[in-house]
Amino acid sequence: MRILLTNDDGIHAPGLELLEAIAAELSDDVWVCAPAEEQSGAGHSLTLHMPVRLRQYGERRFAVTGTPTDAVNLGLRKLFADRKPDLVISGINAGENLADDVTYSGTISAAMEGALAGIPAIALSQAQRDGVRDFAAADGWALRVLRALAEAPMAKRTLINVNFPDMPADQVKGIRVARQGFHDYERGSLIEGTDPRGRPYFWFGLEEMEHTLDHGTDLEAVADGFIAVTPLQLDFTHYAALGTLADRFSD
Repeated sequence: MRILLTNDDGIHAPGLELLEAIAAELSDDVWVCAPAEEQSGAGHSLTLHMPVRLRQYGERRFAVTGTPTDAVNLGLRKLFADRKPDLVISGINAGENLADDVTYSGTISAAMEGALAGIPAIALSQAQRDGVRDFAAADGWALRVLRALAEAPMAKRTLINVNFPDMPADQVKGIRVARQGFHDYERGSLIEGTDPRGRPYFWFGLEEMEHTLDHGTDLEAVADGFIAVTPLQLDFTHYAALGTLADRFSD
């Protein structure tokens, strides 16, 4: 099995280093193509107005001066002319990617790019608190999760989102397949200031998020001490509304 690893925390991120060690247990044909620097919150953005560069850091290890989407896109086009990867794994992200945060996440978007290319894709994230980067749960459980998912059938244009709770591996209660939830909060604060040249600037704050733990969601699963496994689809169409909207334009 040929595996492509990527992330949004950058080529030197500890979560990627852990993922490389875990992926080596699954295959001896593991490649890395990740952003050169942290790209958290980049979403599914693609660099179009400037060139991106590819730098090699070791055997089958590369960094791209762009977004997570750039890293996967360029990696697939440039590094795999002979044979595409059989699996794309993005992560392990420092911080959870739950509920509607998947729309902002570079980790998720890197996996999306693999799915758009027709390659099975998995995103891995580790919940963390108080600024401490602790990957204990992922370290103890990720191999088990990936072995179960690596050969699982995936429909076209879908991916799997996996979130590990913030706790020691031996305290994790298990794995729960859950639907995507939604946060119940207003976006973080907006900080205004003035730079040394007297020009105003704005900085988005990142406060703790409030959310309603609807039953059966990824939010509930992680809050209850489970690993959340959520299948996501790239087709955003709200099919129930098609007929209603069509009626508004009928003669």
